[in-house]
Amino acid sequence: MERAYKKSFDKKSTVVYYSFTMEQTLSYVIVTPYTIAKSRTGGVIARLLSRADLEFVGVQMIVPDEDFVHDYAESLRESQKQNINSAGELLAGYVERKLSPSGGRRHRFLLLVFRGEDACKKLSDICGALFPKDYAAPIYGTTIRDTYADFIVDDKDHNKIVYFEPAILTPRKQELADRNMEIFVRHIKNIDNIVQNISYPDPLKIEQTLVIIKPDNWYHASTKPGNIIDMFSRAGLRIVGTKVFHFSLNQAMDFYGPVESALKERVAPIFGQKAREFLESNFNFSFGDEAGNIIAECFGREYAREQFRKIVEYMSGRRPDTCKPGDEEKPGEVKCMILIYEGEGAVKKIRDVLGPTDPLKAPDGTVRREFGHSVMENTAHASDSVESCEREKKIVRINENPMVSIMEEYLNGLKR
Repeated sequence: MERAYKKSFDKKSTVVYYSFTMEQTLSYVIVTPYTIAKSRTGGVIARLLSRADLEFVGVQMIVPDEDFVHDYAESLRESQKQNINSAGELLAGYVERKLSPSGGRRHRFLLLVFRGEDACKKLSDICGALFPKDYAAPIYGTTIRDTYADFIVDDKDHNKIVYFEPAILTPRKQELADRNMEIFVRHIKNIDNIVQNISYPDPLKIEQTLVIIKPDNWYHASTKPGNIIDMFSRAGLRIVGTKVFHFSLNQAMDFYGPVESALKERVAPIFGQKAREFLESNFNFSFGDEAGNIIAECFGREYAREQFRKIVEYMSGRRPDTCKPGDEEKPGEVKCMILIYEGEGAVKKIRDVLGPTDPLKAPDGTVRREFGHSVMENTAHASDSVESCEREKKIVRINENPMVSIMEEYLNGLKR
């Protein structure tokens, strides 16, 4: 039975749910631990977002246990037996070697989920073939695997693989994608969204900081989100959590509450005075101190309020003064991506790469100088202190990730 696609919202959990037409499917890409360790995550994401005619609906950093790895590897093996995947055994062996815990530590991989027509094939085409012989022409770096993967065979025995690193994992057929997403849902449904898989020599020096890749990066298909992540990799920090996020009106107002106070304190007096000077100049009239101060104060206050409303609208897609009653807790239509970085001096390192609030005043080589448009649309946010990070993580409910719910909704639809 055909199902119409639409978005719906859960007010309590602020999760965006999707339903699908028969043509709308989900598929995934796994960024391998090796690719993450080499700080190539941003480059992979940039290509996926800019080249696929698909909607990016979910992302999560995962540290799989042995049961997860076993079930995923066995699914790949079974796919080869059923002629779904000719490289099932090779990939299963890779998953067991590289995704399994080793040395007493689990290893991170990044799971990205996309929605759209023929999602599996589109992602597979962008990711590229596993084997050099699958290429009809010389390798020019047009796919992700062209650039980041390695498949090296023995000079004398071409059937003997010397080194294999696929860079990313993605299914070539939708049947396998659906089967593997069932495994993912089962194993990651109840895990934390912030991973903990490493012990630091001096834990007291370790900080976390929260980064938001803001809505202006998602208005159209673009490399910008991936390029921003790539720039942040210069900080030498680890990504330990991430998710796709839609601010509700109330969450945006709470998150940017400190900005509202700053606008009233710093911006209102400046623009209030400018308004007074403008009126006096254009009407060739000088206010007395009492009347002039009242005009400046009233205008400045209203100007600051309006700027705050615009910030909230930019981040949530809704204005506080026009939002319909009952919609304040609903996730907004505009998209963000949230990342948690971890390491020594994380707050300062990330803010140094980000640059100051005004892109025009940001140094060359910073994120905001490269991608920001204005003080408001300045492309990304980063916590200004450890304390701010903790406050912000609570507001965006960082340990809740809607990705599993989206996969569940899709898989349940297949059974109907």
